[in-house]
Amino acid sequence: MDDAGETPILREYRAVKEQQQDAILLARLGDFFEMFGRDAEVAAPLLGLTLTGRKFGNAGRVPMCGVPHHAVAQHVRRLLEAGHRVALWD
Repeated sequence: MDDAGETPILREYRAVKEQQQDAILLARLGDFFEMFGRDAEVAAPLLGLTLTGRKFGNAGRVPMCGVPHHAVAQHVRRLLEAGHRVALWD
């Protein structure tokens, strides 16, 4: 997707994700760790999370899911046990 019209946070997320392409990236946004795009689509069913979406400017609606920061360790463990690499962006 072209980044024209993306919000600064989505642009920054995509830059970090570019460095962690083979990992599910959990980004700390306030009190939650959020996953976006394909990472959210993969993680949501594994973690029993609701897959939602968020509008990011002209970039349109992006799939997302998230977990409270205090529960991130248990969710990371489940992703690792399912064979995924995980990266935290705090």
